[in-house]
This record gives sequence, structure tokens and C-alpha cells, in this order.
Amino acid sequence: MKHITIYDTSLRDGNQAEDVNLSLEDKIKIALKLDELGLHYIEGGWPGSSPVDTAFFKEIAAYSLKNARIAAFGSTHHPGNSAEQDKNLAALVSSKAPVATIFGKTWELHVHEALRVSTQRYLEVISDSVALLKKNVPEVLFDAEHFFDGFRHNADYALAALKKALEAGADTLVLCDTNGGSTPEFVAAATARVREELPQACIGIHAHNDCELAVAVSLASVEAGARMVQGTVNGIGERCGNTNLCSLIPVLECKYDGAYRCLPEGRLSMLRAVSTYVAEVANMAPFSRQPFVGRSAFAHKGGVHVSAVNRNSSLYEHIDPLVVGNEQRVLLTELAGRSNIVSMARRFGFHLDKDEPVVKGLLAELKQKASYGYDYAAAEASVELLLLRKLGRRGVRDFFKLVQFRVLESKQDGDGVPLSEATVTLEVEGATEHTAAFGEGPVNALDKALRKALYGFYPRLKDMRLVDFKVRVLAATSEHKGTGSQVRVLIESADQNAKWVTVGVSFNIIEASWQALIDSVTYKLYKDENEMRKKQAADE
Repeated sequence: MKHITIYDTSLRDGNQAEDVNLSLEDKIKIALKLDELGLHYIEGGWPGSSPVDTAFFKEIAAYSLKNARIAAFGSTHHPGNSAEQDKNLAALVSSKAPVATIFGKTWELHVHEALRVSTQRYLEVISDSVALLKKNVPEVLFDAEHFFDGFRHNADYALAALKKALEAGADTLVLCDTNGGSTPEFVAAATARVREELPQACIGIHAHNDCELAVAVSLASVEAGARMVQGTVNGIGERCGNTNLCSLIPVLECKYDGAYRCLPEGRLSMLRAVSTYVAEVANMAPFSRQPFVGRSAFAHKGGVHVSAVNRNSSLYEHIDPLVVGNEQRVLLTELAGRSNIVSMARRFGFHLDKDEPVVKGLLAELKQKASYGYDYAAAEASVELLLLRKLGRRGVRDFFKLVQFRVLESKQDGDGVPLSEATVTLEVEGATEHTAAFGEGPVNALDKALRKALYGFYPRLKDMRLVDFKVRVLAATSEHKGTGSQVRVLIESADQNAKWVTVGVSFNIIEASWQALIDSVTYKLYKDENEMRKKQAADE
């Protein structure tokens, strides 16, 4: 078994993504999570380039990491001065990071056009920069920027740059597909040539995803002899991103018959949780169709597929989802078959036969609702409630009953924003509650009034919060067109233990929101009572 070193650059290269801006606190949180996953290197940033990056190295030194080494990133010294006078190299040394990674130009075109120096002078720059760092930092990595483009145009210079870095003391030579334009076959051939020319060198690969080939390129380089892969969690990074470690790591560990190991034993099952965590800290919506760790990676919608995975999950799943900490999901949509119902019921502890009348009736109801626009694939909490009610199972009851609600919007000429007010009348546990609330818009006012009416009876609702609110206009029909079209509202809610999504559909956006709101509240109350019953049963 060959051990592949994983070098994460989410905090530096990933932070260069257009929609990512990590604070110091964010960087520390992510670094600790990556260390817990068992990654070998965490590149913290470019000291001196920003106050956040400079502060990171001082702050992270207060933590005792168990697996990862912290790397500081920078460049070779300016050709116009010496390595000893270079502020960038001085900042790398001052960061006190145990690893320094510097990039150098290995494409002759960049040396001539960007730096405007001779190749001979720049080879001296590479050598002097690495040598100075090696005197002051325990480990030095040389990122051969634009290596594959340089190798294609002038292999002799690209190889000469690597040799200079190695002779000066670089511990690892990282071949960079900086423009993300190389193919796996070319990268494999170039990596093999480097291994042939420099058999004593430790080789790494750093690929960008501009052609959607970063993972494939990295795998090709590993197969050709690279022993380090640089990448980012979820593939975040400049332009189209970097090698996605959430895909690369499970491919190496699961698809090569045990030939490669990237993480400590048992850590691969943390992958989805780490992917989700980094997305949340970076304030990015998780990509549901991301391989291995995405919410849809093991989701089954078509009835034929579901019927098959119920018999043998490997028929439509290339690995066990639990290996990467994910789960199988069966979706209920207009494409669902009875196998979908049976599988979904099994998740909730109900064992049904697909020929039972209740299964046929529930499928018919689901398909009818789906035709109206209910997206049950995205709103599993609403599905669970529908299923439990249809089966008449204990736990899902009418926690409250609507008597009436009214939403008022008022705006006068010159007003900054409209005034939103909602009144709600409910029957709750035999009592009638009438409440009113102002809000930031009509749905917020309605939500506040609903909660206000329920808090006295169900104080645990104070733990619940709205995470996301989405409205989509559905295709117009002859009956409902334009502003009178059907709309679908998806509400994501959460408490300290879980998140759940509910759905509502109507040509009236307030009514659609109300449907999703009451399902969300009912689901919270149902789950809490169910957990309470389980605890009481265990105590008895």
C-alpha cells in the first residue's frame, strides 16, 4: 500500500474563489476540522499579504494539531534584489510555520514576459529562494507554477527549474497545472519524465479545474509516481476551482483495490461532515450533486432504480454511502413507484408490502400533489408527515388547528418600507389563542404570530429557527398566469439537533408559506415528542 500525502490549500487557494471570504475565525475553525479529518498539510495563507493571513499563523500556533503540519505560502524573491533582502521570504520565516511553500515560474514565457529576466537569472532566483528558506524552515516545498505548460513548450527549462529547487534543498517538488488546461494523459507522461530525470525527488501534483479534469489529472499524476496531492475541500478555488479532495480521497482509497491510503484508519467516514462544515463556515450552499458527499450522491428517484436498490444497493450505488459518511435517500416525486413508498416507510420504521392498499393510495396522492407542484424530493419532512398521517401512526397529531389568519400590508406615499402585520387564531390543546405580530414582511409577521400563539403550550419551539426560505414560480397554466401563477415555497428549519425542509404550494404566496410553516412547526413538535417517548421507554 502506498501512502499519498494530502496537502489542503482551502484556506489559501480556496479563499481566492470569487464567492469565498474567510475571516480569521473561519480559518481557525476549518483548520481544526481538517486536522481532525487527518490531512497531512494545511496551507494557512500568504503571510504579509493581508492582516488575516498574518494573524492566522500566530493564532494557529496556540493549538496542538494532531495530524497536520501548517504551511505558509509565498513566492520566490524578486529578481531585482537578493533572497536575503526579500520581504516576502522574510515574512515566510517570521510566520514560524514548520513548512514553507513557494512558487516559481517554470514556463519560460512567464520568465521573459512577466518577469522580464533571463532564464539563467531566474534559475538563480529559484535556487537562492529555496536555499534561504531551507536554512530557516524545517521543510520547504517548491510549487512549479505552470509546469505542464512550460514542459510542453520547453521541457529543458521546466526540468532545469525543478533541478535547481531540488539541489537547493526543496523537500517536495509540486507540479502545477496552473491554468487547468492539461489532460490526464499529458500529465501522466510529464510526471513520469520528472520521475525518470529526478528519481530521488518527492513529487506532488497541484491541479486547477478549468477543464473539469483536476481530479482526473491528479489521479493520473499519482499513477505516474506523484506522492503528494494538493487540493481543496469541495474543490473551491480561483476561477473554476482546484482538485476536489472530497472526490479525490475516496477515489484513491476505494477504487484502487487498497493500493493507496490517504487518511488515518476510520477517518474516511468523516468526509461528508467535513464537506458540509467547510461549506457552512464559508457561507456557501452545498452542491447537492457533488460526488460522494453531496446530498444527491446516493439519492434514487425512479421507481425502477428504487426497486433494484431495495434488493441490492450495489445495483445503482458504486460504494456504500456510509463509507464516506453519506446516506442513501429515496425520493418521492411524480416518477415514484410503490418501491419508493416501501423504502421510505422502512426508513421511518414501518415495514410495508408494495401491494398493500395504503401503499397504492399514498402513491396516488403523492403523484397528484407532485402534479400540482409539490417538490417532495426536496422536502423530506413534509413527506414523513404525510406518510405518518396516512398510516395513522402514533405521534403525528393535531398539535394545533387553524381557526383564522389575516395578513395586512400597508404603505403610504413616502414610507420607507411597508408595514406588515399578521393576526392568527388557533385552537391549541382545547384553548383558543388569538395573537398578532409585526414582521419584516408578511411571511415573517405570520411566522411570529404563529409562534407567539404556541410558545405557551410548546416552549421547545423557541429552539427552532428558520434557516432558508425559497420561492419558485411554477409553470403558468391557462387558469393561473403571470402574477397569478402557482408558487412553491420551501422552508428549511433547524434546531440544535437537526435540519429539515417543508413545502407548500398555492397561487397565493401567503397560503403556500403557511403550509410550509405549519408543517415545519408540526415536524419539530412531532420529533421532540417522539424523542421524549423513547427516553421515557428507556428509563422504564
